[in-house]
Amino acid sequence: MFSTPQKERIALSAYFLLSGICFSSWASRIPTLKNLYNLSEGELGNLLMILPASAIVGIPLSGWLVAKFDSRIPMQIASILFLISLFSLSWGFSLLGISIALVFFSIALRTINISINTQSIAVQQKFKKKIVGSFHGIWSIGGILGVLFSTIMLENEISIFWHFLSVTIFGLLITVFMFPMLIKGDKSKVGSKFKLGKPSRYISLLGFIVFFAAICEGGMYDWNGVYLQEVVKQEVFTYGYLLLMICMTISRLSIDKLMEHFGMQKLYIAGSLLIISGVLIATIFPYLYPVLIGFGMVGFGVSGLYPMTYILAGKARKYPVGIVMSIIGTYSTVGMFLGPPIIGYLASAFGLQRAFVVFILAGLMFIPLSKMVFDHLKKWE
Repeated sequence: MFSTPQKERIALSAYFLLSGICFSSWASRIPTLKNLYNLSEGELGNLLMILPASAIVGIPLSGWLVAKFDSRIPMQIASILFLISLFSLSWGFSLLGISIALVFFSIALRTINISINTQSIAVQQKFKKKIVGSFHGIWSIGGILGVLFSTIMLENEISIFWHFLSVTIFGLLITVFMFPMLIKGDKSKVGSKFKLGKPSRYISLLGFIVFFAAICEGGMYDWNGVYLQEVVKQEVFTYGYLLLMICMTISRLSIDKLMEHFGMQKLYIAGSLLIISGVLIATIFPYLYPVLIGFGMVGFGVSGLYPMTYILAGKARKYPVGIVMSIIGTYSTVGMFLGPPIIGYLASAFGLQRAFVVFILAGLMFIPLSKMVFDHLKKWE
């Protein structure tokens, strides 16, 4: 019924979907954990700081795994660990227990990000049309499903324990049934040693693009609910996350066609302007509908940055694809997890609205960085 490449695409899509569901389930419930332990913005920032610290510790492990094995092996192991650690976050026994769970959560997520994007490049080679953007669109669909489920749980006053248990059971079923169909034999033939060192200028530029994209995306994931709850005074605080994910999904499902029509360089500039404008609207007019419009604009702006940058990463010359993804993934993971605690510390000192200036500064960076990337590519042509 389906060809082998189609089966591989379906299986990989399922893992992107699952990753989106799990991550949005965690992010949309951060206000629940904040209230459960009566944390201030600064204390929440301290808790979230565990994530980038753990990601940095996990760099050698995740890099070695994606270089040593077919990418489906670390992806499967990390997915199971991701699900178990997500469920552990719901136990609520102590801050220490949550902190330990966040360590494994972070390392697993980093490994998943590297392995699924490595797989996406391998699957892309079996198709003539661009499909990488569609994988990221499916991740966003997973994010929508996750936040919708979170909203249902909140509206029906179902505890975070039963919420995360349901997600974990569903995720384990996905990993059992989809793993046999994942692409095999994508281990790099060029080399398998992961060495920490200075990457090429081209890879560094791509790394900084995903770093600032991750600050915007990660910070918006973790703080949009708190913003709606504390600044806008909205009781059902998942509306902003839901709209953010819907806008990101629409954009990512169309990003492949947009790249062909407008070109990547123009889309980087458009993304930058949308992020800056959206954050300004949300902070200058802290009311429900302007904030939702602003968050939606940020969603449209940030959505294409990852798929475009990963496609450009496939053009790198210094390392095999898996190693390049690991290097760039390091920048992405640190940015994804560094942004939220920075917002927390600034919010504690200056207020949450003023702390959102971080997103504006990050959004500005995509214009000069992308220009340097394309200038570098022109030298190769």
